[in-house]
This record gives sequence, C-alpha cells and structure tokens, in this order.
Amino acid sequence: MTDIRRDIVTGALAESADALNALRNNAATLDAIMAAGALLAETLSGRGRVYSCGNGGSMSDAMHFAEELSGRYRQNRRALAAQAISDVGHLSCVANDFGYEQVFARYVEAHGQAGDVLVAISTSGTSPNVLRAAEVARARGMHVVAFTGRRDTPLGALADIELCTPAGRYADRVQELHIKVIHILLELVEQALFPELSTPPAHST
Repeated sequence: MTDIRRDIVTGALAESADALNALRNNAATLDAIMAAGALLAETLSGRGRVYSCGNGGSMSDAMHFAEELSGRYRQNRRALAAQAISDVGHLSCVANDFGYEQVFARYVEAHGQAGDVLVAISTSGTSPNVLRAAEVARARGMHVVAFTGRRDTPLGALADIELCTPAGRYADRVQELHIKVIHILLELVEQALFPELSTPPAHST
C-alpha cells in the first residue's frame, strides 16, 4: 500500500505559514509591494501598458497577473492594459530563429514603450530570457518590477522595484509567496483606480 504520510502534509503547511509570516514581518518588502502597487496604478491610470513574463510556474503567474487586470480581479470595472508574454506562435518562432533566451526580449522590443512596466518573474533571479527582457525594457525607458526568491541576483539589480520573497530550499514556497503578492498588487491597483467600487478591508480586533 502506498505510504501517504500526514507529516508531509502538516510539514508543508508549516513551511508555508513560516514563509508567509516572514514576509508579513519584512518591512522593506512590504514597502516594495506598496511602491509596486503605486507604480502599476500610475502607469495604468495614464493608459500605459503592463507586460509580464516568466518560465514554467512563473509563466502561469505572469498570465494570471495579466488576465486579472485585463479581465477583473474583484471589481467590475474597465479593462486595464496588461499582457503576459505567452503567445505560443511568438515564443516558438523566436525560440527557433533567435534562441530561447530572446523569446521575451523580442516581444518587449516589439511592443514596449517608454513608461510601460515589465513585471519580470524568476524565482532564481537568473533566468537568461527574463534577464534579456529586463535589459531591453530598461533600454526602452520602461520600468521593471522583478519578482525573485533570492537576494543579490542579476534580475534584482536590473529592477526599479524588486519583490524578493525568500522561502525555503525550493522554488515552490517562493512561488506561493509570489502569487500572494500578485493578488495584493491587484487589490492595490483596483483600490487606487476604482475607489468608488472597492470595499474597505476588514480590520482585525
């Protein structure tokens, strides 16, 4: 019979709780989240655009982030200009013709404008294709918001705002914090741009 252990379940939940508590108590990271929310809201209020990219699970996070802006998060409001770099035609074409390191950079070069924002997600902070995209974004006068899971990474060095969420030995805990921060950013943007639609947050007693 397969050995399914309860301690794996409780251990995973404990690790997640510890990682989230560490984030809650990191004042510098909380300030960075607020700064990123303000930057995104300012960009989108001025009809700028937000692009997002990442690999694997980070690609899924990039897509989720963009669709919650162009679609909706919690409030029914106007669509916001956000696009994940995830088109398979573009990705396969560029990977075939220029190499996988260029798949995000070529998209940014084609579509990004000064004042737009690139949300670049890499748990390691070293993904070559994400780094190339950030470099092109900076060269085009775009802002870069980086999601990482380690301090002092090449991606963090390229970012205007780094959202670094260290969490354990593996990428999965980092990704759990990334999606939490993404949801917070979405809430901050909706609260800032559509205050008449927003419900005040509940206060603990």
